[in-house]
Amino acid sequence: MQQVRVGVGTLIIKDGKVLLGKRKNAHGDGTWSPAGGHLEFGETFEQCAHREVAEEVGIEIKNVHFVAVTHDFYKPENKQYVTIFMQADYAHGDVQLLEPEKCEAWQWFAWDALPSPLFLPVQSLLDAMQGKGNTEVLSCVEKF
Repeated sequence: MQQVRVGVGTLIIKDGKVLLGKRKNAHGDGTWSPAGGHLEFGETFEQCAHREVAEEVGIEIKNVHFVAVTHDFYKPENKQYVTIFMQADYAHGDVQLLEPEKCEAWQWFAWDALPSPLFLPVQSLLDAMQGKGNTEVLSCVEKF
């Protein structure tokens, strides 16, 4: 039976740039995405953001808050996801590649110079913010 999955992506901001990782060996292979993963049973969105960032990047974050939700269909993989986007400020620590089997590299990008291709939920979020696309997005902020 197919199930809708819930993912949490954390847009980490440092000096006006956002941290993105190049995905590998999973849906969205080769695309750029924020740190994130599946929401675990009993976890809050904020707890999930802290956990995933620690597991994947090894840094600490602060000022974590909700910014948007996207609803996406991954047609080639026949998957459906609701992605909760959280935003956080970088607190401290060195960015590390802690899951090299899932991520090729981490890099800071200016908002006006994002890499391509972007992971589907990130692209959906940007498209909605720019009034493009045919996607379902709920956002409580006008821009990041």
